[in-house]
Amino acid sequence: MSSRPGALLRRREEPLRASFLELFFDLAFVLALRQLSLVPQVGVSVAQTALAALLLVALWSVWAVTAWFADWFDRANPWVQAVLVGATLGMLLMSVAVPDATGGRAWLFAGAYVAIHVGRGVVTAVALRGHSLRRRTLRILTWYGATGILWLVGAAWPAVRVPVWVAALALDYTAPRIGWPTPGLGRAEPGELRLRGGHLTERYQQVFIIALGELIITAGVTYSSTDLAAAPSVAFLLVFAVAVLSGLLYVTPAGRDLGAALDERDPSRFGTITSYLHLVMIAGVLATSVAADLVLTHPTEGGHTAAVTLTVAGPALFLAGRVALSAVIFRRLSWPRLLGLPALVLIALAGHALPLLGVAAATVALLLVVLVLERRLARTGPRPRTGR
Repeated sequence: MSSRPGALLRRREEPLRASFLELFFDLAFVLALRQLSLVPQVGVSVAQTALAALLLVALWSVWAVTAWFADWFDRANPWVQAVLVGATLGMLLMSVAVPDATGGRAWLFAGAYVAIHVGRGVVTAVALRGHSLRRRTLRILTWYGATGILWLVGAAWPAVRVPVWVAALALDYTAPRIGWPTPGLGRAEPGELRLRGGHLTERYQQVFIIALGELIITAGVTYSSTDLAAAPSVAFLLVFAVAVLSGLLYVTPAGRDLGAALDERDPSRFGTITSYLHLVMIAGVLATSVAADLVLTHPTEGGHTAAVTLTVAGPALFLAGRVALSAVIFRRLSWPRLLGLPALVLIALAGHALPLLGVAAATVALLLVVLVLERRLARTGPRPRTGR
């Protein structure tokens, strides 16, 4: 390991574009999303949906913190590259454990999660000996070490597994927002958490495209297993339309202004909020992926509460996250998206009298209306207001 503590830190001239190993790490997240989309399909129920949500929150923690790590440190440094490769392996192991993560594969899921977070902290703490930013790493390592105990306790004790893991995740998600306060080390200052808006914006766009890709793959695989009749063919086109409209709604207009806002605002607040909102949007796309399988296999059936709810809930979650993202960037609400939420509720209420194909068509029509209105407003809309 380099004798210079600062050798691990990112260089000013380092390009903002994602590195090869960051994209390689994203491939493991593809498997994670694919595995998660299969969990509710075992039996569409509140319990299965809640389980998928719990696992997604844990997997997103690994993705988001790894993205921050790659933003803070020199991605050409061999030790940084080793951490990224290790995180990729850990994400793959967590993905493998997903189908039985709260059962027989709990140790694999929890062990990989803890190893990623603690291992990253140990490497950077050793490499930053004598550097002022080592205190930041030690704070983060202390928090993940403490919550890691909870993860392992949950893995060892099935009776309390889920509530203990929920508590551990609550701490893991709260810590960045409050600066990882640690006895003897204090809490991180905004300057220690400074992020590069251009890099993080690209990473968020890439992971959102990955989520849309999982939706398209699910639709394609399911459609290929049908008889390619008219009803499933229309359903496939509708699912494709949802993917396209979701992508266009994501980048217009706040997507283009996210980088500037990340550069200008307090990362301990704004950086964590934008990460959480991307989690909500990706959860929406994942729910849409699960619904796509149902719409494609039962397009003319109706009256199924779970299927109708999932078909509408996915776009609703995405829009809710997207409304909130616009609000924190521009400090105002996006009224077309905001009006889209109650409209989706109405579609869900009326959906019980419609076949799933009709529910999907109504959802696509609504997303199209929201996109058209949003683009009209974007031509004269305000730029994000700066300031802390």
